[in-house]
Amino acid sequence: MQLEIGKILHASLLVADLERSLAFYNGVLGLEVDDARPGLGYPGAWLQLAGHQQIHLLQLPNPDPCEGRPAQGGRDRHVALAVNSIEILEARLCAHGTPCSLSQSGRRALFCRDPDGNALEFVETQTG
Repeated sequence: MQLEIGKILHASLLVADLERSLAFYNGVLGLEVDDARPGLGYPGAWLQLAGHQQIHLLQLPNPDPCEGRPAQGGRDRHVALAVNSIEILEARLCAHGTPCSLSQSGRRALFCRDPDGNALEFVETQTG
């Protein structure tokens, strides 16, 4: 049998203020909170993506500097997510005052940062 690694099940992001982060991920991006998260001894939330994938928000001390990160999120570590419309996402981010930029490669992709400076890439796909 050959080892096969499939899809990403979840990506974890460190956040300083869970409520502020939920206002972004749930309120702005529209991701639903998965109430199945067990008590782990620290605040956090699991956010549901399509296809049984998740983003886990962990309210824990961040060992990485938030200052001095590259201006373009694509030049920093980031999570890439599929979306069905860059235009709708860009309008939503702008309406909430979240700076964003289109990919410099010309691809149908957009970058932004969450309230804690975590870089996110959104790539337009047919299936979102």
